[in-house]
Amino acid sequence: MKPKELIKQWVIDFNNANAELLAEYYHDDAINHQVANEPVVGRQAIKSMFENEFNQADMVCIVENIFEDGEWAILEWKDPLGLRGCGFFHIVDGKIKLQRGYWDKLSFLRQHKLPLPKE
Repeated sequence: MKPKELIKQWVIDFNNANAELLAEYYHDDAINHQVANEPVVGRQAIKSMFENEFNQADMVCIVENIFEDGEWAILEWKDPLGLRGCGFFHIVDGKIKLQRGYWDKLSFLRQHKLPLPKE
């Protein structure tokens, strides 16, 4: 599956809050680094991350653009609450090896009425 097609499927499973299926898109030693957080390493840890996040907030990914360049897919997204972000996915042998995402964590926490970090 080409990177762009993989990310289209990934978005469907993300919007269904299906951590089990999402984890299958990743290599065993994959890294998911949402730059507002510490990197998450390994398929099982990534699955747990998604499970925790789906339990905390109703998240929806509305695709604005998906670009493909070789082994890379770039997802530009928004959500129904107005948050915007982008993700970079390095796809190797049909699975995600590295995901790096950029979004405003403080806005996300406020929009979902989640606790704000303490200084």
